[in-house]
Amino acid sequence: MASYTISINNQKKTVEVDPDTPLLWVLRDELNLKGTKYGCGIGQCGACTVLVDGNASRSCSIQVKDAIDLNITTIEGLSEDGTHPLQNAWIEHDVPQCGYCQAGQIMSAAALLKKNANPTDQDIQEAMHGNICRCGTYLRIRAAIKTAAKNA
Repeated sequence: MASYTISINNQKKTVEVDPDTPLLWVLRDELNLKGTKYGCGIGQCGACTVLVDGNASRSCSIQVKDAIDLNITTIEGLSEDGTHPLQNAWIEHDVPQCGYCQAGQIMSAAALLKKNANPTDQDIQEAMHGNICRCGTYLRIRAAIKTAAKNA
């Protein structure tokens, strides 16, 4: 076990874990940030997506030893009160059904809107590629992203 101090949601947090522990498990098990979900464990489904230095990244594929100098934002850090334009748009468009993938979806969308304030359908499709929704709410996700872009 080693001690690591990482920046999560603009706060420094120190954890004692093995150096190869995935960031996903540090977030969930050590820091009790349960919004980031385990899906596949190999970076293919997007359920564990967080922002790393503003970019959508799969937290299951980042070892804690590699996260020391990174600025990590989870769904809990996107907005203090849950009123980020994306979160509001998700509610407005009734996006979630089971809800399991939604934190990862929102974090990927947040990275997109940070880089592109007015994305096209193609831009959205490319940015959201790899975020799997088993309930198939992709059309509502796209509509919510467009609404959030207008309201940001």
